Amino acid sequence: MPASYSTNMRFKFPILAIALEAVIIILYGFFITYDDGANSRLIHNNTGQIEQFYKIYPSFQDIHVMIFVGFGFLMTFLKNYGFSSVGFNLLIAAFGLQWGILMQGWLHHLKDGKIKVDIFSLINADFSTATALISFGAVLGKTSPIQLLIMTLLEITIFACNEHLVTTVLKVCMLEFEETKLKSFKSSLRDSLGKEGFNSAIAENPDGQYRAIINTYFSLAACVLTAYALSSLVDKKGKLDMVHIQNATLAGGVAAGTSADMMIHPYGSLLIGFTAGIISTVGFKYLTPILASKLKIHDTCGVHNLHGMPGILGGLAGIIASAMASEKVYGPGLIQTFPTGRSGIVQAGYQAAGLGASLGVALIGGTITGFILCISFWGQPPDQNCFDDDIYWELPDGETENENLLSAEHGRQNINAEA
Repeated sequence: MPASYSTNMRFKFPILAIALEAVIIILYGFFITYDDGANSRLIHNNTGQIEQFYKIYPSFQDIHVMIFVGFGFLMTFLKNYGFSSVGFNLLIAAFGLQWGILMQGWLHHLKDGKIKVDIFSLINADFSTATALISFGAVLGKTSPIQLLIMTLLEITIFACNEHLVTTVLKVCMLEFEETKLKSFKSSLRDSLGKEGFNSAIAENPDGQYRAIINTYFSLAACVLTAYALSSLVDKKGKLDMVHIQNATLAGGVAAGTSADMMIHPYGSLLIGFTAGIISTVGFKYLTPILASKLKIHDTCGVHNLHGMPGILGGLAGIIASAMASEKVYGPGLIQTFPTGRSGIVQAGYQAAGLGASLGVALIGGTITGFILCISFWGQPPDQNCFDDDIYWELPDGETENENLLSAEHGRQNINAEA
């Protein structure tokens, strides 16, 4: 095997992983502390925060299960890459949430040199980790664990900066903030069941959470039916493609993210899901092969079709929904949904600016990250060894075990025959 494809992780991976964890421990010692609701000295004066914790915790569970279980099991469709799909998902998630709390804390919650961690910090850390896990799907089977740790470090840093720009500087209204990735969940059923909680978890007002659940629910339902129809339509024999059913059926939840808490009405959410199902299925069928053959852009899980194009659709839906916002539509709840006090048209302009900024940051950040990951030192597997657990994992010796079982059975038969 050429030196450029040295995939032995014995020293490089442990050194990097331990070094990253050591740095995080030191940074946590300097910056991270308990929120007042978890502080034993202050808890007697903050009983309301404890009540808020137990109200939000079920939403945190939904998101956490999607991050640690959902993404990994969605990627187990590769026959010889199950260990890596689930195992590397766990690796990225464990590192990502630690780094995400620091990055978002520095940008949003640093006060008197300290970052107070509460249940919302954990939820936002899971959101930031999702960006790295989505990109993991695009390079699934073609990266080493070292590359994945570096990708997680860079992407969460870029995500946190972009989120600060879009939500704090531009004050864009969006629930499920995801960078749209052009190059760059577990079963489709579990993801569909959890997506409502994913979209509603960070809505600040109760009626917004209520709408987010309803809108995501309808968008997913319409997307599933549309994806089934399109999957059959684009096949010459009218057969269904499991790739479409497993992935495109979730695009409605992605597309509903930005406008989920807005007054788009059930028919609006159905329309968003319907459109997302079409563009996602068509993307899997026609666009992915073109990107691979003409532009040499690899995308194992079709991230561009499930998150990229539906994410842009969601951004456009947010622009339209913001432009239509008025006191006649929202009543006194307008200021809660759009706390900036801007008119609908002005807010729509900022929504468009946020979408453009996210696309720009995604393209530039993704390109820089890609070039860094291409450095041969990181132990990327050669093409002939991609999509195979054996290169990085100790696997059970199935053949030896079967031979031992057959030998044992043969011995018992001989003993019985002699008896």
